[in-house]
Formats: sequence, C-alpha cells, structure tokens
Amino acid sequence: MTRLLLASFLLFVGGFAVSASAATEYIIVSGGPAVRKFEDLRRPGEQHDRWWGNFIRTARVRMQDIQQTAPTGTRITWLVYRDAYVRRGAEERQPLTQNIESVPKAYPFINLVWFRSTDELIRYINHGASGRGGMKISGFEFFGHSNKYSFMFDYSSDIYATSTAWLHENDLRKISRWAFSSNAYCQSWGCHTAESFSKAWKRATGTFMIGAQGKTDYAYMHERNWQVGLSDGARWVRR
Repeated sequence: MTRLLLASFLLFVGGFAVSASAATEYIIVSGGPAVRKFEDLRRPGEQHDRWWGNFIRTARVRMQDIQQTAPTGTRITWLVYRDAYVRRGAEERQPLTQNIESVPKAYPFINLVWFRSTDELIRYINHGASGRGGMKISGFEFFGHSNKYSFMFDYSSDIYATSTAWLHENDLRKISRWAFSSNAYCQSWGCHTAESFSKAWKRATGTFMIGAQGKTDYAYMHERNWQVGLSDGARWVRR
C-alpha cells in the first residue's frame, strides 16, 4: 500500500513538473453519503457511511497536499454533490452544507462549487465556472461511491441501495478531451474503478486514471492520516 501511494505521488509530482509554466486547474469531486435510515436496513458488517464526512475530510486533506506541491497559479476547485448532504443533514439535524462551506473559509485556496446533476459536473469540467479559456485541467480526483461502470454521487441517499445521480462511463463521451493537459493526474478513490471505468476515461479524455481493482476502504481513516485504504485483495491500477 505504501509503495503504491508513493508511486501515485511520484506520478503526481512528475505531472506537475512539465506543466509548471502555465496556470492550471486541479479538480476534486466529492460524492455524497448514504442516509442512515437505508443503511440501518443492512447487516452491521455491510453498512456504509456511519460517519457523514467520509468523502469530505479525505478530500480536504488531499487538497492540502496538492496545495503544498502544486506550482504557483494552480487553481484547486472542489465540486461537491449537494443534495446528498442536504438529505443526510435533515436526517441528523445538522447543518452539513454549512459545515462543508466552512472548509474554504478555513482553507482559502479551495474554491467550492456545489453541483446537483451530472450535466452540471460535465459542464464544469468542459468549461469551468465562467469559461476556462486556455487553462487546462492538470488533475482530477474522485472521492465517493462507485462501481466498475459509474461514479455514484448519491448511493443509498435518495433510494435504498441504488443511485439516481451518477457519471456512467457512457457519459464520458460528453467530456471534452481538450479540457485536460496531456499529463493530467487522474485518480478515483472509489471502489472497482479500474475494472472498466478507467479504460473508458482514457478513451474519452486521453489521460490515464488510477483506480481500485476491488473495493476501497474508508474505515478508521483517522488511524491512516485520512488516506483511503484498500480492502483485502484489492490493488491500485493505472489504466
């Protein structure tokens, strides 16, 4: 695991080294947590998201790492799927969206952008907030639920054990490959991405994606410095 993370880091640094002369945008995407009323229907060992912030804290820690190593002029944008946190917040009677909005106040280098649909996410990737101009995307990472074919932004949030908001590999043809720098660093921290989605991502964007073959592990992250782990038998693959 340590060697694989180190390899990912070296790829990340190398990717920046050749593009340091131009301003770029680094995009982090956070999907949402399941709601407890659905997850409590599962057996204890099969439940997800006991804590609402799995995909928030890990993303924030990662953005801190990026900010420390990125060249001057790199914009770090954090896209968060809002509806899932509204639902979980209502269930827990906590202002979760306000909690998330407090992150860029504490870390001003983070540009928070809420999204509510796949089309909104794709539009941002292609064009940025108000037209990216000549600025390229130098990195893209996803924290959230996924299967081998899709990023699932609201898994078990709106409907039990399924998703109503996702980025399927068939949707990737809508993404402009010209939005990415040729050496962009891309990684999914969700489950099973390397089993199909990564290859479709490469065909659509021209950039490799590191993903898990098998399941990722968001349990006990405070014991791993908020680094996403791998379940037994899983491994990171770059495709």
